[in-house]
Order: sequence, then structure tokens, then C-alpha cells
Amino acid sequence: MGTAHANFTVNGRLHRLCVDPGEILLDTLRHRLGLTDVKWGCREGACGACTVLIDGRATPSCLRLTATLSGAHILTAGGLIAEPLAQDIAAALENKHAFQCGFCAPGILVELFALFSRAPQPSADQLEQALSGHVCRCGGYPLMMEALLKLNAP
Repeated sequence: MGTAHANFTVNGRLHRLCVDPGEILLDTLRHRLGLTDVKWGCREGACGACTVLIDGRATPSCLRLTATLSGAHILTAGGLIAEPLAQDIAAALENKHAFQCGFCAPGILVELFALFSRAPQPSADQLEQALSGHVCRCGGYPLMMEALLKLNAP
């Protein structure tokens, strides 16, 4: 099958890799680059645990082939944490104790950062839509919504 070349930026750092054409971004980020803030969940794009920003769009990394991402700018939750908006979102969720185990937190943070970046005061429906692609086994959704709506208040 051969190898493919992929040149992309992750959390501000350029990476030039030779990859198997079938390698998914989730595996590249975790196993090649050591970015364990990208969580391994369902590998089907249904749980949101592996969500990253690819060129500003929240995307499950398990659904993208690494070889197709040359020139892309990728941000993980770890790469966002220096952003004031991400800090505000994380603090609001933490203050409400919205997460118990925290496994879903990185993917949710990335998704919410994307939402608040394009809609600084998202509606409850927009927040619910954003969270709908994320599985929180601890059931923290009510606390997440409370924290986010408070953050959203003018």
C-alpha cells in the first residue's frame, strides 16, 4: 500500500510525517505525537472524545485520515488552553463541577471553543446541539448547560 506524506501543524508546531494511507489522525496524534489529551473512544465519530479543531472546525479525529491533512492547522485541547476563551469555558465548567471523571472534557472543550468562537453568545439550542455529539458517561450535561448559559449571560 505504500506510505503517504503529511505536513501539518499541531498546536503551533509543524510536523512532517510519512504515514500509512489508512492511518487515522487519532492514532497519529496519540501514538506518534504523544498527545494524550485526544481521547480514544468509539473510533466511529459518535462519542466526541477525540474531537480536535482542524482549520477551525471541530472534528472527530477518528474520522480523518492523516494523509489527507497536508497543510492543515490542528489544535487539541492542550493547544487551546492558553487561549483566554478556552480558559473561560474551562473555568465555568470547573466552577459548576460539570465533570466527574473528565474523560470527555478535552473533546467538549474543543467543541465549545469552536462554538463560542463563531457565536459568542450561543443559544441554549446551539449549546445542546454542540454537546449532542459528545458522550459524558457521568451525566454532567445539566451542570454543563448551567455553566455555559451563565458564561453566555451578557
